[in-house]
Amino acid sequence: MSMLRTKSIEQSLADADEPEYQLKKTLSAFDLVVFGVGVVIGAGIFTLTGRAAHDVAGPSIVLSFVIAAVCCALAAMCYAEFASSIPISGSAYTFSYASMGELVAWIVGWDLLLEMFLGASVVAQGWSSYLGTFLGQLGITLPAAISHGGTVDLPAVLLVLVLGVLVVLGIKESMRVNIALVGLKLFIVLFVIVAGIGFISSANYDPFIPPASVAEAKNGLTQPLLQAVLGIEPSAFGVGGIFAGAALVFFAYIGFDVVATTAEETRNPRRDLPIGILGSLAICTVLYCAVALVVTGMVSYDELPKDAALARAFEIHGQGWMATIIAAGAVAGLTTVVLTLMIGASRVMFAMSRDHLLPPVLAKVHPTFRTPWVITVIVTVVTALIAGLTPVGVLEEMVNIGTLSAFVLVSVGVIVLRRTRPELPRAFRVPWVPVLPAAAAVVCFYLMLNLPVETWLRFLVWLAIGFAIYFGYSRSHSRVGLAAQGQERKR
Repeated sequence: MSMLRTKSIEQSLADADEPEYQLKKTLSAFDLVVFGVGVVIGAGIFTLTGRAAHDVAGPSIVLSFVIAAVCCALAAMCYAEFASSIPISGSAYTFSYASMGELVAWIVGWDLLLEMFLGASVVAQGWSSYLGTFLGQLGITLPAAISHGGTVDLPAVLLVLVLGVLVVLGIKESMRVNIALVGLKLFIVLFVIVAGIGFISSANYDPFIPPASVAEAKNGLTQPLLQAVLGIEPSAFGVGGIFAGAALVFFAYIGFDVVATTAEETRNPRRDLPIGILGSLAICTVLYCAVALVVTGMVSYDELPKDAALARAFEIHGQGWMATIIAAGAVAGLTTVVLTLMIGASRVMFAMSRDHLLPPVLAKVHPTFRTPWVITVIVTVVTALIAGLTPVGVLEEMVNIGTLSAFVLVSVGVIVLRRTRPELPRAFRVPWVPVLPAAAAVVCFYLMLNLPVETWLRFLVWLAIGFAIYFGYSRSHSRVGLAAQGQERKR
């Protein structure tokens, strides 16, 4: 039963006020919205739209983005309720500890670390790729051995190291850089949208929903788990293609959950965290839909290039100079994604270490900067090694399954906490509980089933490693567990 012990919300709040673990509260609602937009909008806005339109949805990919946003909003509302009720670092890990117990919390925290470590590494590799494209437009070529796809991806390593120093210096300093880069990214995205409107042909929207067809099926370990178990073949175009497109572009939205990791550094978390989570999701939805309308209007969906679709669409119209602008926007955009994921990973590890599920010495806060500097150094070094030495394209799906598993458990946690702590003050409340949280859990689990079999196998290996650490160290060192034992001895 010790695995089911929960950490009370009151105890979590008290731990956050301890001087040795106290973080500096400097963030506003505006900072959190920028933080969310910074992590959600990355290379996907320049590439994923074209691939999804070409393969499964056609111009109706814009409807796919709307459906994906609605599904994502279900999970986002669950995060907003928890974040406004339990404004503690750790995001879904902290929420699960309060509602479903220590073992579930450990699993969620372990999955979040998978998401953020690998996410930051994968995006750093993407940043290196776009940097190479951008430098190539300027006539600069890096040696193949130390560039993207080489023996060591040196640009990705250097990016992570620089951002790691920035995260150590302070959350507000990191946010200043983030605001500047997000502003540049949004300017370029809006510029591209406005410029692309002039090349739209209404003929490219006809048919808006192309006739349904059977999509090319994958085999073996690369096929979706749903297909492997039930034999359900993927569909393309038609109404089914819209929903298939929604499953594909859903992953362009993930990242808003990282906003919740900054709860202890927010001045008014009960008000500002829901604004940051839901506000960033709304802004990203509008931008994604606008890009989808522009790119499918510029080029017929069946002629739309799968890779770098937005840049290639402008090249088709003789506007090659726009490729340089888009590459610059991607470099700025991906920098903010790596930065926010590194902050998120350090805050989740900080919360787990403060609870002694990881060694508490890791949670040491810098006396001047008031940041968890030991953990940040660890996050920086591990992320740099993964980004620099891992072959390109190996780890992307692992990021998705780690995120979705956390979404499922947070959605269930909202239902549980409503029953166990109905009196708890909630600045934001998910409507129609338990229907909406249950729907969020079902949608996210369905998306997990659409991930490849090989991703599930790797995920199970990751969970096995996590269980070994929990039962070998965390369970016996748990702060909550040791406190409970002390109370038993007093009795």
